[in-house]
Amino acid sequence: MARFRPVKHEDRLTLVEHLDELRTRLVISLVAFGVALALCFWQSDIVFDILRDPLPKDLKPVTLSPTEPFFTTLTVSAYAALVLALPVILYQVYAFTLPAFSARERRAILPLLLMIPVLFAAGVAFGYFVVLQRAVDFLLNFNSDQFSIQVRAREYYSFVALALVAMGFLFQIPVVVLALTRLGITTPDRLRRARRVAIVVMAVVAAFVSPGPDVMTMLLCLIPLVLLYELSIVLAAALGRPPEEPVATRPAHEGHGPG
Repeated sequence: MARFRPVKHEDRLTLVEHLDELRTRLVISLVAFGVALALCFWQSDIVFDILRDPLPKDLKPVTLSPTEPFFTTLTVSAYAALVLALPVILYQVYAFTLPAFSARERRAILPLLLMIPVLFAAGVAFGYFVVLQRAVDFLLNFNSDQFSIQVRAREYYSFVALALVAMGFLFQIPVVVLALTRLGITTPDRLRRARRVAIVVMAVVAAFVSPGPDVMTMLLCLIPLVLLYELSIVLAAALGRPPEEPVATRPAHEGHGPG
């Protein structure tokens, strides 16, 4: 029997029931992604207009093969559909893995799960409105007097989509830090002591995922990561205490010896 609600921690399922549960969650996730993909493919003009906005108005991406417009549209629609279907997919992952967690761990995970799509959207918005325009301007104007600038559709849209998705995932730093703290793996004091190492690691990551090779674009990626790390420490200190297990009360007659 298909299940649409999370299985409780106390439930005992057979292997067949676990497989049925997994199949149900996969089907729901695929249906959500399929509906989002159909919507984005249908409204691909809007998606392309948004992604093409950082380009100069007189520069239109070109295609070099008969199949490229179709496959480029499908690829870009798939990226957009993944963003739209993310909340549903995350819930299905949570619902399937819920029985493996104790009540304490569930109280730690659920708030973080709600933060993921919000931070992902914030990362995509930051990448689009702040980082992407700067990167595209730098790349198109670099030594431009030596080249006849044309932009191939497949490379440009893949470049933009990957850059925005990467920024969305990088903005998950508070979720990761809070998860580690609430599960008791680390503490705010350890995070403060590891600040310098964390900044070096974030600088390497920013240089790797930055859509532009210039220092300014890398700094535009690095600065929000550092701010998010500092915010994570504040949140970890305020909210990151591991949830306490409920204490069972003992019967009144226990623990009292004679006289």
